[in-house]
Amino acid sequence: MKKMFARKRLRGVWVAALLGAGWALAAPGPAQAAGVTVSIACGSVGAPNHITCVKASKQWAAKTGNYVKFVTTPYSSSARLALYEQWLAAHANIDVLMTDVYYPGILKKDLVDLTPYFKNKRDKFFPAYLKVDTIDGKLLAVPWFAAVGVMYYRKDLLQKYGLKPPKTWAELTADAKLVQAKERAAGHPNFWGFVWQGKAYEGLTCDAVEWLASDGAGSIVAPDGKVTIDNPRAVAALTRAKDWIGTISPRGVLSSQEPQSLQMFYSGNALFMRNWPYVWSIVQKPDSPLKGKVGVMMIPKGSGAEGRNAGTIGGWALALSKYGQHREASISLIKYLTSYDVQRMRFLEGALMPTRMALYKDQAVVDKAPVMKIFYQAISHASPRPTAQTGAKYNRVSSIFYTDVHQMLLGEMTPQATVRTIAARLNALSDHGKHW
Repeated sequence: MKKMFARKRLRGVWVAALLGAGWALAAPGPAQAAGVTVSIACGSVGAPNHITCVKASKQWAAKTGNYVKFVTTPYSSSARLALYEQWLAAHANIDVLMTDVYYPGILKKDLVDLTPYFKNKRDKFFPAYLKVDTIDGKLLAVPWFAAVGVMYYRKDLLQKYGLKPPKTWAELTADAKLVQAKERAAGHPNFWGFVWQGKAYEGLTCDAVEWLASDGAGSIVAPDGKVTIDNPRAVAALTRAKDWIGTISPRGVLSSQEPQSLQMFYSGNALFMRNWPYVWSIVQKPDSPLKGKVGVMMIPKGSGAEGRNAGTIGGWALALSKYGQHREASISLIKYLTSYDVQRMRFLEGALMPTRMALYKDQAVVDKAPVMKIFYQAISHASPRPTAQTGAKYNRVSSIFYTDVHQMLLGEMTPQATVRTIAARLNALSDHGKHW
């Protein structure tokens, strides 16, 4: 009786979630006897991703004689994951899920291994994406569109003051101080050298992973599960970031997510901005006040021989729920949506970065965004968050990390105390890295 009640309760949660998310049916007519209906959750309505997903899915439906149901989801990645967990716990009849790079390790028991269906296509995708989407040797999601942390800069201002794009964090810091001082002296009092994402959320984890990796400080948790955050290079990287606050970065950056950082940069109040590739199409629009004034580069290197370019890998993939009813048709849809032609269309129409390497040399793609070479290099050198090794506990790991780093940036902990505290909490969470 208790089990029956639990199933009914979960089913009720699923129904409520679906009603809250909203269903949309894309079918050429009311009669559906000729094909099956595949349901797909591919983002929130109105976003370029959702618009191009609907377009391509309808093309697939017309080609195959099947139908597609679109399930809309929250914009927030964490809210979307929570909704997926509700659906999967209820064994809801939803077929295809759009997954963030850290979802597969968390949802692995509920996703289909797609390895047999993409054996001959794996070499078409960036290895970095295949790595984060492969858990325990199983391809649990197919890379769909890419993102990686990159640095934007005002190339007109660097040229104005005789500077070149910096290659290291030390150079960026020096350039930011110089240009900030000169711009303020020239009557621009709200100008800052560097804006980024400092709010206590997943975005801060992404930024801070870059600080660590670029200085050779590891990735919080090593691939073998060992907690590695407590090391001198991590202290140096966090100390550098803490020193930015109030000098080249406003204290308001500690409540900033991507949109707030972009707004400050877009309004002409910052020299450097850390963000994602989607920003490029925004600043290059015909009505943009920054059109022709912005350059993009890889995340700067840290100090010493261990320093390297290391943008955090982001982006989304398509996964198949174990509880959908139309596996063959769903796999066909995933293959179509991740194909060369569809990814090409999605970039040209929605500025969604491809996960297929060959598209970065496609002439139409390069003509639309000459900076594709830089994005290609950034993805090739990307640094992953510790998702694969921490699995279902990754959300806890990230929360511990960004919460304590944020406290440090606020001035409430020293960098040395921060890495010790994070290490102690993660070791307690994992039995010293033995059980994630």
